[in-house]
Amino acid sequence: MSDTTTDTTTDNGEQDQQDLGAAGSQLSTAPAEPPAAPGLGVIGWARWFWRQLTSMRVALLLLLLLSLGAIPGSLIPQSGADINKVADFQKTHKTLSPIYDRLGLFHVYSSVWFSAIYILLFVSLVGCIIPRAWQFVGQLRGRPPGAPKRLDRLPAYTTWRTAAAPEEVREAALGLLKKRRFRAHLAGDAVAAEKGYVREFGNLVFHIALIVLLIAFASGQMYKSDGTKLVVEGDGFANSILQYDDFKSGSMFSTDDLVPFSFDLKNFHATYQTSGPSKGTPVTFAADIDYSEGAYGRSKRTTIKVNEPLHIGDAKVYLVSHGYAPVITVRDSKGKVVYHDAVPMLPLDANISSQGVVKVMDGYRSAQGVSEQLGIQLFFVPTYGGGSSVLSTFPALENPVLNLAPYHGDLGVNSGIPQSVYQLDKTHLKEFKDSAGKQFRDNLKPGQTMQLPNGAGSVTFEKGVREWAGFEIVQEPGSSWALGGALAAIFGLAASLFIQRRRVWVRAVPGPDGVTVVEMAGLGRSESAKVPEELGDLAGILYDQAPGAPDPDDSSPSPSPDPEVVPAEGAEKR
Repeated sequence: MSDTTTDTTTDNGEQDQQDLGAAGSQLSTAPAEPPAAPGLGVIGWARWFWRQLTSMRVALLLLLLLSLGAIPGSLIPQSGADINKVADFQKTHKTLSPIYDRLGLFHVYSSVWFSAIYILLFVSLVGCIIPRAWQFVGQLRGRPPGAPKRLDRLPAYTTWRTAAAPEEVREAALGLLKKRRFRAHLAGDAVAAEKGYVREFGNLVFHIALIVLLIAFASGQMYKSDGTKLVVEGDGFANSILQYDDFKSGSMFSTDDLVPFSFDLKNFHATYQTSGPSKGTPVTFAADIDYSEGAYGRSKRTTIKVNEPLHIGDAKVYLVSHGYAPVITVRDSKGKVVYHDAVPMLPLDANISSQGVVKVMDGYRSAQGVSEQLGIQLFFVPTYGGGSSVLSTFPALENPVLNLAPYHGDLGVNSGIPQSVYQLDKTHLKEFKDSAGKQFRDNLKPGQTMQLPNGAGSVTFEKGVREWAGFEIVQEPGSSWALGGALAAIFGLAASLFIQRRRVWVRAVPGPDGVTVVEMAGLGRSESAKVPEELGDLAGILYDQAPGAPDPDDSSPSPSPDPEVVPAEGAEKR
């Protein structure tokens, strides 16, 4: 019994395939499945490997691996972004650091394993797209296949009899399908139509967009540059690598790639919340600058705000930080000015309590006439709260106070070892002592002067505290391509998900009694395609143009005034 059932099922399946013929084929532009077993020999294995690499499942797997591989790059400090954080991480994690370093986790995006996934994904996508695009072009140039022999075997089917001639029914069906934007043509005794090609086009656009994203990402990493610059009010910046405070770039970047421009910081202004639980929270940050493009460009005025960068060619100038720069004047024992400048202070907290350093390297002589160097450690609070508080109570300049701790001796700047301009090397420096033998230090308000002990000179905190702004200058040549690729990928994915490709056939032939028999059938690519509903709608319209005729065994003297279309299983009943 079971053998008979199996044979019958097999025969029915073979008959279905013969009946559908070309009608049920080529609904997808996906390449044919590779054979189960690869051929023998080097060529056979190479062909098998290529087919596996260019299959959709491998491409999705590589895309998943690429996403997973990028996770360590966002969680672990990267040497290309901040070498100091990497050094701190290595000092803190003595056990993990050698393992991470061996695995390339401190430079994920330039590691061998990440590059291998990246290149394999690129090759896989190209291998998927080329044959798919070629097949899609061939289908666009061709016509929908003719109707299968047995339309009643298709998932959506309906039929009726009509007094209209077969030619009239086919002409009406052809006009109706073209009006509904089907690609339709007459194929023998039937009209063949197809719709939903945008779905396959969306698939191609999505995959091509992924390649564009990969290329944009690679070019952005190789040709990008990122630098920071602190500019005090009244000072300026020219886009030269020598003027950056910190600069990093891609492996293929050249200094000739820097966009030529310059700007001067005219004024920085900020406002803060003055009351409530969010007191001191910044409300606005804005930097007024004059900039010019090129060596002889015309000067223009603009304002840079947070998240509103200045665009100059491929470069973007972001406003990223802010602080104060008190103006300090240092005189020696004879009253000669040996230093006069605005000293940028680095913020330590949200209320901009800041610290900085003054280094007087040349021209200073002590009261004994000895040539020395001075170092002054500064601590600045824009709003001094009084009492024992040493921190600022508000970020705006409401009650500025500057604390100074002077030193004399050798700053160590002539040793050849690089130093930070914000730190003071006290190895070869001596403290100034007060009358009690303790370290000499004092608090000054704008306009006040501190006299150094034993007539060693003076330090003045000038009126008019200047402000500084920190800028980040970024060049990412592939950013526009990446944005375009991302938008195209979204469009392609949406088209491939929401547009369904389907085919419709309308056959009109004379019946045994000479009355025209109309058959309509539809076939969709996926279960989500609403072919029965669409076929029912088309059948209702065509039925109005070719009304039904009574069946031969109908005993009623006249046809029903509103006969029904008899749908097959799955078709909508009209």
